Amino acid sequence: MNDEAIQSRQDGAPHDAAPIEKLIHLALPVRLTHMQNGGRDGLEMACTYDIHPRGARLLSVRDVKVGDLVTVERGRHKSVCQIVWTADPNSALRGQFTVECVEGSRTPWEEELRQMEEQYLPVIPAGPNRKPVMNAFRKGDQNRRRRPRFQVEGGADLAEIGGQSRVEGRLEQISEYGCLISAGNLLTPGTALRLVLNMCDVSVALRGHVRYTAEDRAMGVEFQEIRQGDRPLLGYVLDRLKKPRAHDFADLEVVTEQLAAIAG
Repeated sequence: MNDEAIQSRQDGAPHDAAPIEKLIHLALPVRLTHMQNGGRDGLEMACTYDIHPRGARLLSVRDVKVGDLVTVERGRHKSVCQIVWTADPNSALRGQFTVECVEGSRTPWEEELRQMEEQYLPVIPAGPNRKPVMNAFRKGDQNRRRRPRFQVEGGADLAEIGGQSRVEGRLEQISEYGCLISAGNLLTPGTALRLVLNMCDVSVALRGHVRYTAEDRAMGVEFQEIRQGDRPLLGYVLDRLKKPRAHDFADLEVVTEQLAAIAG
């Protein structure tokens, strides 16, 4: 991974859409050896949150940063990995980070990936108090919205379930129950799909269907299921989007100064 890509993820900017690949929510005990300044900096026991063919998401009690190298060991298998994402220390995901194996290194959990399948859970859990999603990114439902939508910049990789269609687009809005995606090629309303959303430096996989298309440039997608283990990541994204950004405060200060000057 080059320095430009590493810096992009440190800054929290959305990176290019990751391919739709297998990811398993699984806790596996591993040993981490942190490598700093060309040497090894102690052994640490850790646990995976999820695993995929290129790496894993883990938890550490140590202070790690994007670009650091670690050796991940499980049994007799060992891989050299690079940290490509770290969670906001002030969020519910504090201490979590994602590693990817460096070129030529194999993951220590290939057997688990072969044997297990991804699990998906309903976006709205079943139960006596379950209510239908009346407003999950339907067109023109401004007065019926149960969950706020947020503007967001990110990538989207969509694959038709049971079909051959694949679409890469840009994520424009997101809520707890759906999203708005712009793309050059739009899928027909009603199309069932699996999608991976890359935003706020994390990736979330969901299943849903196209609710509508708008002006031949965007489509509203309603979520139905979310990959097991990804719900905290979606919550992490929504919490980040709820917080005012630093430049919003800067704009407010400029307006305040201008008003003060006019009043003076």
